Amino acid sequence: MRSCVKALLIGGTGPTGAHIIRGLLERDYNVTMLNRGSRDSNAVPGEVERLRGDPHFPDTLDRVLGGRSFDLAIATYGRIRYVAEVLSTRTDRLITVGGTPGYRGFADAGQNFPAGMPVPTRESDALVVRQEEGKFGFLVKATEDAVMHQHAEGRMNVTHFRYPVVYGPRQLRTVIFEWVMQRCRDQRPHVVLPDGGLTLLTRGFSENMAQAVLLAVDDPLMSGGKIYNCGDERQFTLAQWVEIISVEMDWPLDIVTVPDAYASPTREMITFHGSSHHQLLDLDLIKRDLGYKDVVNPVEGIRRTVRWLIDNPPEPDEVAGITRFYEIENRLIEIYNAAANKAAALDHDEGDYHHAYAHPRERNLERDHRDR
Repeated sequence: MRSCVKALLIGGTGPTGAHIIRGLLERDYNVTMLNRGSRDSNAVPGEVERLRGDPHFPDTLDRVLGGRSFDLAIATYGRIRYVAEVLSTRTDRLITVGGTPGYRGFADAGQNFPAGMPVPTRESDALVVRQEEGKFGFLVKATEDAVMHQHAEGRMNVTHFRYPVVYGPRQLRTVIFEWVMQRCRDQRPHVVLPDGGLTLLTRGFSENMAQAVLLAVDDPLMSGGKIYNCGDERQFTLAQWVEIISVEMDWPLDIVTVPDAYASPTREMITFHGSSHHQLLDLDLIKRDLGYKDVVNPVEGIRRTVRWLIDNPPEPDEVAGITRFYEIENRLIEIYNAAANKAAALDHDEGDYHHAYAHPRERNLERDHRDR
């Protein structure tokens, strides 16, 4: 028989939901899951109470919750600023999940000097403070401010997480997986990637991101009043993502590099269809405060996601949205090959590398054999 400690999870059917619920049940919480009811998940145990309500509006959320209260609330879905407002009279402990668009330079690399987000980006780095820097990022920042205001005013103990791009089973859109896997299914020999596919963009496997949230559940004193980046400890470049996924599909793809400005077939793989600048988050704070470590090796997480998507393939219209880029991809590769052949024909004088420090082969010489 479970204890009378009650937890509310808003969301629950996405990639991290079932793992958060499992962790709460293991901690002996009575769990209630609230969402719009548009889909359920067989990964969520039947003992979990389902509440149907819309967390995007304060009146609809207030109506479904009525006079109920909870020892813990976790909001991974909905309009979080309204959720925090409604829950401020129903719980003393709130954990919310948002994203990273509030960082200045996330949506528009040119907003920073030098261009791009700091590498890596810490929680204390510059945020969007004006709509001109990006409307969506401005709204994300405003939401964070509203949520953390509840903590500052003493209404609740609040922790907020900036989720990265989350991958794993039950994710609604796993663009990089669909993009690579369809090319493997169609036995395409190669792919184009911007600037050699060297971009680092923080992602997080669903079980690892659930673990981050559960660590805050376990330590409300340390995590209270704080905002945390999260993501897998080990990150991969776009080229490495293509390599891991295509090898798991047993159809390794060759990578052809094109300038970012012309890499239109790959634009979906960059958040907000942005540039190839890095979007790499610093994880030092969550590791230092809460002892975060990956519970699943990201390579294994990628493999599990590939296998899940093989069993749950995309709809035909999604496939069409991927394959429509094949023609321009072919043309880009033709252009690249022609340019590469011309470049290879140049007389490249690369020379041998020697470091700048003296390394004499004989004793008592003023200068060594390379005149250093």
